[in-house]
This record gives sequence, structure tokens and C-alpha cells, in this order.
Amino acid sequence: MTNEVNENNRHYTASDIQVLTGLEPVRKRPGMYIGSTGPKGLHHLVYEVVDNSIDEALAGICDTIIVKLYNDGSVSVEDNGSGIPVEAHPQTGKSTVETVLTILHAGGKFNNGAYKVSGGLHGVGVSVVNALSEWLIAKVKRNGKEYMQKFERGIPTSTLEPVGDSDSTGTTIYFKPDNEIFEIVEFDFSTLETRFREMAFLNKGIKIILEDERNDIKKEFYYEGGIKSFVEYINKNKTPIHKDVIYFEAVKDDTLVELAIQYTDSYSENVLTFANNINTNDGGTHLSGLRSALTRVINEYGRKNGYLKEKDENLSGEDVREGMTAVLSVKLPEPQFEGQTKGKLGNSETRGIVESITAEFLNDFLELNPKEGKAILEKAVSAQRARDAARKARELTRKRSILDNTTLPGKLADCQSSDLNETEIYLVEGDSAGGSAKQGRDKKYQAILPLKGKIMNVEKARIDKVLGSDEIKSMITAFGTGVGSDFSLERLRYGKIIIMTDADVDGAHIRTLLLTFFYRYMKELIEKGHVYIAQPPLYKVTKSRKEYYCYSDKELDTLLDEIGRTNYSIQRYKGLGEMNADQLFDTTMDPETRILLKVNIEDAVAADEIFTMLMGDKVEPRREFIEENARYVKNLDI
Repeated sequence: MTNEVNENNRHYTASDIQVLTGLEPVRKRPGMYIGSTGPKGLHHLVYEVVDNSIDEALAGICDTIIVKLYNDGSVSVEDNGSGIPVEAHPQTGKSTVETVLTILHAGGKFNNGAYKVSGGLHGVGVSVVNALSEWLIAKVKRNGKEYMQKFERGIPTSTLEPVGDSDSTGTTIYFKPDNEIFEIVEFDFSTLETRFREMAFLNKGIKIILEDERNDIKKEFYYEGGIKSFVEYINKNKTPIHKDVIYFEAVKDDTLVELAIQYTDSYSENVLTFANNINTNDGGTHLSGLRSALTRVINEYGRKNGYLKEKDENLSGEDVREGMTAVLSVKLPEPQFEGQTKGKLGNSETRGIVESITAEFLNDFLELNPKEGKAILEKAVSAQRARDAARKARELTRKRSILDNTTLPGKLADCQSSDLNETEIYLVEGDSAGGSAKQGRDKKYQAILPLKGKIMNVEKARIDKVLGSDEIKSMITAFGTGVGSDFSLERLRYGKIIIMTDADVDGAHIRTLLLTFFYRYMKELIEKGHVYIAQPPLYKVTKSRKEYYCYSDKELDTLLDEIGRTNYSIQRYKGLGEMNADQLFDTTMDPETRILLKVNIEDAVAADEIFTMLMGDKVEPRREFIEENARYVKNLDI
């Protein structure tokens, strides 16, 4: 496949660039092209330019990409690819560089002869970056010369001119996002770092360098092992049940399939899927093909080798994926993305391709590696036994959740409304705070569920044990959604699930336990924006019989400056129970004045790493994390 692309790319000229539409709508409706004008859209500008360089790498003509962040808020992306063609374009009469940068959907990726596979923001092109930049400078090394052209807000301010000689090839796009378009124009290093690490994993042998002039930081991402190294990175804080990562790649019908798998002793699965370097968070046909092959091959192997007896039922997909970390990457000529966020692959033929390739290689692997096969099968059979034990508990919680409110948890103070647009449930630490919350709430739309002590750490327990916890059963029944494979967002009874705990170490631990449970067994609640964290005040300041509430040290300092630093008293809240019902509602529950933090998952890999590290069995990674972050701790509770 690579050789075919290489051969075609030798003839990559101006005539390979096709012009599909104009650029005018981009500045009027930027969200249609980059998703948002917030931080996500801002960083997508960089990704779009880097994706163009990755396309060159996929064609076999680029191996190094350098991204630099500058003090003035600008950024440059440089590659050592072939360079954008500089000749006049046959359709526009302008230079091909100007055509690519000023006309939407003008690019080599629309001509299958030039690039067999491409990523990018579904083809919007670098012209969108140009349109949304205060200024942009394009530099191209090609034909023994270096060329340059300047633009402002998408409009050329110079013509493409040679500015010197060059004995190499490549493209540099240097731009500053437009503050008339974006809410903020400051790039976040860690956001870019996460994305470029992922891209380097997905494209083995490609080096991506990220330099930050603002903080004098430089990081290089290069992984010869590709997605095999990716799985090792994800599992670094986990305990594998087989040492080596199972890896294979193959090409069928112009589609490249790469798969890396390693099982650990954990009880959750972690499968990441990509199509042409785009993270398909919602799965799609490639994921369906993988799951089907896994379930079929492991069941056949189990029966053939006596792990499953004749009377035993087949292992379910859930059983064979327990503890599995996998990265599946497919690269195909014309990907079709579905869903609101374009995060689901829809190519129907891809399912069969992935399924047949996976089945063939996985079957060969198990036959040739009986020790690893035994470890995988024994884990799956153990998961099946636990699933059987959990089924009764699941059915019980499901039956309880769909009956009338008299069967809801006894300690739940439910709300009157059933409108998801206004209903919310507070998960409150302790009976004391629960009592205050019940008295102070708005009964029409606010429900209260007190939790007794710390819930189970689900990172260290299987689903059958998890469903044996009274506190967890109460939450599942109250939410109405079911749990795990039985989870359904359509049955959700509350639009907001709000974690409200004390502002101390125990409260932070309970928050982490709850978030771990949601992430492992009800992830869609987080993904769809239903989980929040309440922010109770840290201080109450009293002066001249007037009370003030402060939610941070900074707020406290500002208040003391305003009211004068004499004749006042400060109370540092450690528990919600220290507030009466009116105070708790006014400070923490009143929609007009409260502070709620929405929980979201920007980076699934980082989230999995954090939960594994904080709540898993390994002590060393947790100690390192605490030592590295101790200096950032404020309001230490001792």
C-alpha cells in the first residue's frame, strides 16, 4: 500500500488539486467548520495543519513535523514533505499555494491518485485555518527554491515569490489565530502534547517535535512500535496477564488494519479506535468487526482446548473483553463518518475486513502461544462466572428502578418533576448534610440521596461485587439507567447528577470513588454532560452581623481588602453539616448563586491513567504522583 502511494505521489502536481467550493462562509460560521470558537476549535487549527503533514507522512515522503508556539500567540508547523506545488493551478489561474490556502476543500487529499489515505478535519482544508487567522505566512521549499506568501484573515497580501534557494523540500505554515473569532487565543501545551503523542503512536516512525517558546519546553514524540507502544503506555500502571502485546497489521482491499491487544488483571475494558488518525470515540463498523472476531475466536479456542465444556454456554463479548486494552487503527481511502460529532465510522465494508483479518491473526496467535491463550481464557471464564452471579443483582436493581416511586431507595428524597431539563439529584456525603439538604432543597426539581461513608472502590472489584454494595445499588435504582452492559441513558430520571461532598480529604476521596464508578460503569453519564461537582464555600466571613461566603483563597483575600481587615471573624468550613439548611441552599444548591463544575472527558487515555493510578493496586505510581503534585496542594486538611 505504501509503495503504491509513493509511486503515485511522484506525479503530485498542480493538476492534482481539485477545487470544490469557496471560502466566504468560514468567517461567518466558524463553528460549522471547526466545531467551536472555544479552546477546542482553537487547537483544531493546529491539528488541521499537522494533519496535512501527516498525510505527507502516510504517502511516505515526510518523517519529521515540528510545531512551535511563540510568545505573541502564533504557532508554526513545519514538515519535510514534498512541499505544496507552486505552479499555477489549471482551474484558478493562481499559484497552487494560494489556491490551497484561499479556497475551501482545495487539496491533494481530494484526488485519490495523489493521496491514497488522508486524515484531517474531514477535509475542510488548511484554507479554514487561513480564514480564521489574523495573519498567516506560508513557506514552501520545492524545485530548489524557497517560496513565501502572506495572508491576512484569509486574503492574500502578497503574491507567491521565491525568497531564496533550498536543497530540501517541505512546507511551513506560520499563523496567529484571530481574536475577533476565538474566545481565547492562548494555546495549551498539555492539550497539544496529548494529541501529538497520540498521533505519533498511530503513525510509527514519524517524529513530532513540540516546542514552547513561552515556557522554554521541548518534547519529542517518536514511537517505532506504533500502537503496540501505545498499549504499553496505557498499561504502564496496570498488571498484564501476558507479557508481550499482541500485535498485527495487514492490508485488504486498500484498507490497512492495525491492532494491538494486551490483557491485564483489571476488570474494565479499554478499547480505542481510530480511522485515518481520527479518534472514533463512538466506535463504528471497525469496532463491530473487532468485537465479533474476538468473541468468535476465543469461544472456538475455549471449546477446542477444554476451557468450555459442551454444556457450558458461550462466553459473551463482555466476558472476552474484561481487562483488555486494545488500540485498533484503520486507514482507508474514503472514510465515512457518522453521528453528531463525526466520531463513528460508517463504512459497511470495513466491518468484514477487520473481522476477517482479526480472526485469522488472533486464531494463529492463540494456537502458537498456548500459555498466553490459557491466561486469556481463564480470565474470560472467570468473568463469565462473575457475570452470572451479577445477573440476579442486575435484574433486581432493574426491576426496582422501573417500578413506582415507593420502591426507590428509602433514604432518597425524590423530586416532584420528571422533566430532565430541570430535575437534579444531589449525592450528599453523610446523614447530617443530607438532612440539611433535604430541608433546604427545592422539592419540585431537586432530589437528595445521602450516602453513608465511602462507597466501594470499583477499580478493585468485579461487577458482581460492585452490585453487592448497598450504596451503589441505591444510586443505580435512583438513576433508573441500569448499569454496565444494561445501561440505558433513555431511562435516566435526572438531568443533573451532582456530587456534593465536604471540602476536606475524605470528601475528595468520596468524589474520586464516585467518579471512578461513573467512569467504569456509567461512562455515558459523563460523556453526555450529566455529572457535576458542587462547590461548597470554603469560608464564612462575618463582620458587623453581615455574612459573606468565599469559595477560594483568592476570593477571601479580595473580600478582606474590600471590607477592611479589622473586626471580622472567619470560619473555615470542613463539612457540609456545619451549615444549616438555608445556608447550604444559598451557597451550594441555589441555581442562581451556586457554582457547579461539569465533569467531562477530554482525553480518555489520560482519564483511564488517572483512575488506574489513584484507585488501582500499584502503590509506586500513586506515590510518584503525590510527590510530583504535592507542591500544588492548597488548604491541606490535617
